[in-house]
Amino acid sequence: MGSKAGGKTSILLRCLDRDEPSKPTLALEYTFGRRARGHNTPKDIAHLWELGGGTSLSDLVQIPITPDSVSYVSIILVLDLSKPNALWGTMEKLLNAAHTQLEEVQHAGKTKSGAKPQTNALSSARVLPKDYPDRELISPFPVPLLIIGSKYDVFQEFDSDKKRVVSKTLRFVAHYYAASLLFTSIKSESLMSKTKSFFSHLAFGVDKGKTVSCDSSKPLVIPAGSDSFSQIGSPPAMDLDITSLHAKNPKDLWRKVYEHVFPQESTSEQRELKDPASDPQYSEPQIDAMRAQKDQVTIPTYLNHFTVTMQTSDVIKNMFFWFFFNF
Repeated sequence: MGSKAGGKTSILLRCLDRDEPSKPTLALEYTFGRRARGHNTPKDIAHLWELGGGTSLSDLVQIPITPDSVSYVSIILVLDLSKPNALWGTMEKLLNAAHTQLEEVQHAGKTKSGAKPQTNALSSARVLPKDYPDRELISPFPVPLLIIGSKYDVFQEFDSDKKRVVSKTLRFVAHYYAASLLFTSIKSESLMSKTKSFFSHLAFGVDKGKTVSCDSSKPLVIPAGSDSFSQIGSPPAMDLDITSLHAKNPKDLWRKVYEHVFPQESTSEQRELKDPASDPQYSEPQIDAMRAQKDQVTIPTYLNHFTVTMQTSDVIKNMFFWFFFNF
């Protein structure tokens, strides 16, 4: 899930080694990935759900996040770095939607046979090591989370101060949620290689490598547990006096500073109620021809029926008046 038109499908196809053009995601789409563990052994299968529409369809997260799937769910959040003025709002709404659904599953999840609620299905999903940096100060996301900053090829042309604000803010958010963070671009083979490593780690449990890059002038590559608040530092306030902000907590402080630099656009995106039958990407010549033929027959039939109905109504009305005035 992530920013609308942020490159989610393109990244997914590259991670699955599928050489095919990406198409706009229609609501929530399912696919899968397979990986052989060895010679003559069954392949591991990863079930993948992609949420389209940016934040407008965030309620659909309830479909893939269920009591049956919660123990092995991971979330990848793709944020469009080329649109920093929509980044925080998109991130906040989608993570809140996923977190809410995860909590509902935790509290209300029961087996089909009516057994005890699965109270520890979610809580056991994230067990951080005792030496995890800032363990007492962070709020780990209930399930493994990977934050991907997409379109780095555009972002790298930004002013250095603005890049620093975006980079440090995402570092704080990722560390706060005990998430991994990386910047990528489908135009860079080296960045996509790192992206695929993180993807495969979540999907199949393979090693994600040991590369770590926290330099805001370069693409960030920060596995969960590799950063700390002391390394991140304070919010890059630029021309803002942080002491004048009335923040409820550190996360709220970072949000206020970020929104001062990048005023957020409204994330209340309207749902696009397009008819899939008229979308060229779902074209089926034989079915479309039959549909067109049916429409040509159905519409005249309806109009004819409407005319006959009106005529019949007039006859009944005339009969009523004749009966009324003659009796």
